[in-house]
Amino acid sequence: MRTVRILEDASQEAIEAAAWYEYEQPGLGTEFFAALDAAIDVIEENLTPLSSLPEEAGNIGAKRLILKRFPYDIVAIELPEETVVIAVAHHSRKPGYWLERGKL
Repeated sequence: MRTVRILEDASQEAIEAAAWYEYEQPGLGTEFFAALDAAIDVIEENLTPLSSLPEEAGNIGAKRLILKRFPYDIVAIELPEETVVIAVAHHSRKPGYWLERGKL
């Protein structure tokens, strides 16, 4: 099993996204967290390799796992000893805003 560490900024992004979904439709925030938890489990179990990001996302070694049902990526950097989640990023909002976080 792979260790997954989530940066505080990424955690805060997930909380804010879930709160927005919950406001829009009661129960949807819970479903967002369930999708996020399932994706983290996939990373921990190393069941699916993370996908490369488009070139315009920079060359910091970050990869992504697309959440099911929600327009969000888990953006992570795979290190030898752990995978670090640096962002929970919406597909079309502020592309690449998380690039500075990749300097671990």
